Amino acid sequence: MRIDERIERHYPELGPQEQKAADTLLDRLGDLAVYNAAELAQLSGVSKATMSRLFRRLGFADFNEVKEHTRALRSSGVPLAAQDADGGLPLHLALEQQSLQRLFENLDESRLQSITGQLATAERVLLIGFRNSFPVALHLRQQLLQCRGSVNLAPQPGQSVGEELAGLGGSDVVVLIGFRRRPAAFRSILQAASATGAGTVLIGDPSARWLAAEAGTWIECPVDNIGAFDSYAAAMSLMSVLADGVLAARAKEGRDRVREVTSMFGTLGELES
Repeated sequence: MRIDERIERHYPELGPQEQKAADTLLDRLGDLAVYNAAELAQLSGVSKATMSRLFRRLGFADFNEVKEHTRALRSSGVPLAAQDADGGLPLHLALEQQSLQRLFENLDESRLQSITGQLATAERVLLIGFRNSFPVALHLRQQLLQCRGSVNLAPQPGQSVGEELAGLGGSDVVVLIGFRRRPAAFRSILQAASATGAGTVLIGDPSARWLAAEAGTWIECPVDNIGAFDSYAAAMSLMSVLADGVLAARAKEGRDRVREVTSMFGTLGELES
């Protein structure tokens, strides 16, 4: 059980001092790593002995085990409240820059050109993204449609994925975006996409490394953040890099598509003049 579930389960049985300590834990689950047990006790207004007793009541041997537990939760994508995000915006900026640096250090030019070449020449491109990965896939589709046609997105609202995979073959490419907290069926969908014979590109954070061997190409993209929620700044940057590469690879065809789309915007009066 997660620590918050354990606290909820045992809360009525806790004494007033232990409840104060439990409330402090819940308020600071996202930044427990910066404290020691004595500091948490002081923040709670309880004794260190009370804090230690609470850890044992919750099924933990000591505070180190509590910290490891919360680190594992955050690594899996569980949003955890953080009261003391020391550094504020400067630290947030530094972490975003580190994520971008890590992304592009791991993405060499030859692999990038191979991926964008596949996306440029494929007969059809299918982008798959669930949950928080869906808007990233949606953004890539919007970018790719500027320079090529036949780019589909799954799952559409209220729809499933099977009908999108049916009929794909060796001339097609499937891009699966799978950041942490993926649905349980994600691996099966990746395997089914590979079985069609289409090229497969998997994009995800480090928690998806174990799936990399199932895909034709793997791109690791960090989503670490100082706060409770993941940051997709690096992921969105990667989508722009991929789309730029596709436009460059399509050369005249890509430029013609851009002109055609821009002309259609004007015909329909869809954009500000």
